[in-house]
Amino acid sequence: MAVRSQSTLEETARRGDKIYERDIKPILAEDQRGRCVAIDVDSGDWAIADEVLDAAQELRTRHPEASDVWLLRVGYRGLYGLGG
Repeated sequence: MAVRSQSTLEETARRGDKIYERDIKPILAEDQRGRCVAIDVDSGDWAIADEVLDAAQELRTRHPEASDVWLLRVGYRGLYGLGG
């Protein structure tokens, strides 16, 4: 049975952004720009990959119980862009 999250989307985003800014961003090299990061906001653990599904899958392998996962793209305001 899946664990249901008690956090709102806004709370997950706030916590995920805080973990990214504090723990992840300072250690990423400049050549990581454009890669995808999946963050378990409960444990603070994270995974990085070229594709969003690969990052999420790697994180879920280590934390199958994770219910609040925040996804972002290194160096960009959004995970995906619209328009051209």
